[in-house]
Amino acid sequence: MDYSSEDESDISDSEIHEYKDKPYEQLREGKNKVRGPNGTLRCPFCAGKKKQDYKFKDLLQHASGVAKGSALRNAKQKANHLALALYLENDLASEGDQIQRPTLPAPVAQQEKQEDLYVWPWTGIVVNIVSQPKDGKDLLDSGYWMRKFSKYKPSEVRTLCNEGNPAACAVVYFSKDWNGFGNATDFEKTFETDCQSKKDWNARKEQPGSSIYGWCARADDYHSQGQIGEFLRKTGELRTVSDIVQEAARKRNDVVASLANEIDMTNENLDELRYKYNERTLSLSRMLEEKDRLHNDFVKETRKMQQMARNNFQRILEEQEKLNYELESKKKKLDSWSKELNKREALTERERQKLDEDKKKSIRCISVCYPCILAVSYK
Repeated sequence: MDYSSEDESDISDSEIHEYKDKPYEQLREGKNKVRGPNGTLRCPFCAGKKKQDYKFKDLLQHASGVAKGSALRNAKQKANHLALALYLENDLASEGDQIQRPTLPAPVAQQEKQEDLYVWPWTGIVVNIVSQPKDGKDLLDSGYWMRKFSKYKPSEVRTLCNEGNPAACAVVYFSKDWNGFGNATDFEKTFETDCQSKKDWNARKEQPGSSIYGWCARADDYHSQGQIGEFLRKTGELRTVSDIVQEAARKRNDVVASLANEIDMTNENLDELRYKYNERTLSLSRMLEEKDRLHNDFVKETRKMQQMARNNFQRILEEQEKLNYELESKKKKLDSWSKELNKREALTERERQKLDEDKKKSIRCISVCYPCILAVSYK
């Protein structure tokens, strides 16, 4: 069962440590599975991520890194991963031992010889610097010794003078890395080759002559009484080569672990950004599809309206032509009727005139015949 961040309401950053108890109990009860079916370790709160095959150390770094804070992680996810980190440290610590045990180096036998304690930063000592009147200023000048030992690449030279002792001494500093250690060793070997090492100095201390002596500063120089010992105790510390190697390895491992955690968090952020990119790409694709659909619908509707407009225009033209034809037909018919009426009117006028003439004739005839009729009747 994978724990979903949607099952609970959002929490604030200040409630992370209080909220972690619930997912921690679910991890202990087995509701959220950390071990995969093939025995590998997985993050139950990142079920959608590609990487689900962690080593114990990597999973612990992943959980701790997310719990400490990621720009793309909310408070609930941080609390879940904090609970996972506690579960790994408290309940699966033996798992980490089993996984890491094969990588442990074989035990190293106790060295019979005690390692030399060097003054660190790597330091060289030059003694019996005898000032002479003609060149005393040069011998007491740090720049002179920087130039003289330039092939060993010193980072700094300090000259020390004692009013009660005519011979001065110098402290030569080398870089803190392994190149500096190599240069300091070469510096010491040069004096050994010239029989001007610390051993030679101890043998000739009473009558050293005018030669200078030099060596790498170690524990006896650091704890010695006098000007050199006091100066070394103020500016350096005693360390063995193995201590420096272990510290360098520890720092390197810390850097590697930090980089691995940063890479893991970067990959997670990249996965989330990729998810958001895909989501927005899908949304954009849908918007483009919707835009194309609306455009096609608009084109179809426009064509339909244009076709309807053309049809209406054609219909109006046809109706206008029909009306013009009917009007012309009626006009011709009216003209025909007008001519017919004119003809009938002329005919009627002639018939009226004829009737008038017939009437007049009838009246004349009556006027002529009526006296005769009266005469006949009297008879």
